Amino acid sequence: MLSKRLTAGLLVGAGLVAATLPALAAETVAVELIGERGGKMDIKLDKSTVPAGEVTFKVANVAKNTPHEMVVVKLDAKGEELKVNPETNKVDESKLKSLGEVSDLKAGQSGTLTVKLQPGDYKLICNYKGHVMAGMVVPFTVKG
Repeated sequence: MLSKRLTAGLLVGAGLVAATLPALAAETVAVELIGERGGKMDIKLDKSTVPAGEVTFKVANVAKNTPHEMVVVKLDAKGEELKVNPETNKVDESKLKSLGEVSDLKAGQSGTLTVKLQPGDYKLICNYKGHVMAGMVVPFTVKG
């Protein structure tokens, strides 16, 4: 009888300990969207490689006057180049494997995006008119 009570108590205790352990948190990537119209633009990341799973992008538009966005694009092959349409000065998003975006960030605004990413190669872009051509495209790798 004592062993049944002891076993039950141990199981309850183990359940309480497991319930208090935090779930694995999403990997966090800090992203800065940089640059003004007519000048050099950039996307800065605090890390360019993360493990597969949930990834939270904390995106800040640090420009003084220019709106930006951040789009997560899955590439078919490492080193794949995104084609900019010369008529629109943008990448045709209907031809991309977009996994989500933080859109329409005015200067000084921030936003977040959490996505589950599989191993592979990605690019983060700002697809506002002319921004990819001005340098707002950066490679991003997810390891398995």
